[in-house]
Amino acid sequence: MDFGFTTAVYVVAAILFILSLGGLSGQESAKRAVWYGIVGMALAVAATLIGPGSGYWLLSIILIAGGGIIGYQLATKVQMTQMPELVAAMHSLVGLAAVFVGLIAHFEIGRVGGYLASGGDPKELGTFAALIAKKGAVEINILRVELFLGVFIGAVTFTGSVIAYGKLAGRVTSVAQKLPGGHVLNAGAAAISLLTLVWYFNTGGFLPLFIMTLCALFIGYHLIMGIGGADMPVVVSMLNSYSGWAAAAIGFSLGNDLLIVVGALVGSSGAILSYIMCKAMNRSFVSVILGGFGGPAGEQMAVEGEQIAIEADGVAQALNEADSVIIIPGYGMAVAQAQQAVSELVKKLRAQGKNVRFAIHPVAGRLPGHMNVLLAEAKVPYDIVMEMDEINEDFPKTDVVIVIGSNDIVNPAAQDDPNSPIAGMPVLECWKAKTVFVSKRGQGTGYSGIENPLFFKENTRMFYGDAKQSLDKLLPLIE
Repeated sequence: MDFGFTTAVYVVAAILFILSLGGLSGQESAKRAVWYGIVGMALAVAATLIGPGSGYWLLSIILIAGGGIIGYQLATKVQMTQMPELVAAMHSLVGLAAVFVGLIAHFEIGRVGGYLASGGDPKELGTFAALIAKKGAVEINILRVELFLGVFIGAVTFTGSVIAYGKLAGRVTSVAQKLPGGHVLNAGAAAISLLTLVWYFNTGGFLPLFIMTLCALFIGYHLIMGIGGADMPVVVSMLNSYSGWAAAAIGFSLGNDLLIVVGALVGSSGAILSYIMCKAMNRSFVSVILGGFGGPAGEQMAVEGEQIAIEADGVAQALNEADSVIIIPGYGMAVAQAQQAVSELVKKLRAQGKNVRFAIHPVAGRLPGHMNVLLAEAKVPYDIVMEMDEINEDFPKTDVVIVIGSNDIVNPAAQDDPNSPIAGMPVLECWKAKTVFVSKRGQGTGYSGIENPLFFKENTRMFYGDAKQSLDKLLPLIE
């Protein structure tokens, strides 16, 4: 059956998805970009129901309605602090879908072959089965490779995303952990998967596909377990890329051009973002995706001194006397939902004529762009939100720096301690400012478990307490 109308709509949807992806690169165009994506998806679903899905309207509508209800509940109840683990959970669903589609495609190949061998009429087959019936022996072998790769990528994405969700949600330790044998186990599982590909290509049997699926599930689990908390933002981005390639593999198996395009867009953009973030952290991209291979080792430098606490009136006095202020937000701001209070503080300080800016590290929070989204939500002007490379050289000329719930991205150990887990990572050099105030719940080491010498420096004062409550105490004291 020819679905010319569906194909034409798919082209329009693909263009909208490309525009959406491009628009998400800037805060000012992000809202419009989201609508491009919504319209593109609506067109794609409608075209599918009219075309290849025309015989499955009831089932499709039930599933769409069910998914819409679940999505609405998640969108209205999930806090911004839970967005990283939600994204990881969504990636796991894409991976699982790729596994199911690949397995179904395998069984359909066998069913269609038996049906045709018994003299059945290809016209009586469903849309996907009819597509298989038209393929020759060479094309069937190509389809087997496509579904094999789809199952492999999907299985790795599924278990990897589940572990990432556990780490981000605090249900699995954020410390990097590997089984005895470490990378040898990963390499062994990958080698077995490659051998089963040859086996499956030659026989078309279910056993090699099943063995490969088990190996891929293990690789996804072990890779992400071997990555520490400091690298989790890269992991989220990397899993985003994996889910895209899994979707593209599904598209090849189903013969769906739009799914191939969308999967390639997500996969390539996720890979590029992961590379950019690795560069920002001075990490090897290969090292991170292989589960921390080749990371620094050795005893870390001892931290000397003590953390000196300060109350709200002391912070207020320094801010009232300052001419220039830089605010560095981190995950602690998201946990405390303090972005609105931060925005109010900025308004008061700017009303006094002070130069107030934000310094954003590429991996601040636990999700790419996490802090930018929070600040945009709080109506912070875009033009005072600066990236690390734009503002790092200004710290020596700054009177006051306020760090809100950040640890690794302001850690001097990245420059001073070669044995630190974040050694060599570019950081915001806030300790060079005249005075640094750190808003922090307590004296803990934070999510990644790395001690921060910044907290012990002579020009640093610890503003202990929940970030929102601390700022609420501070705001009335700003003249």
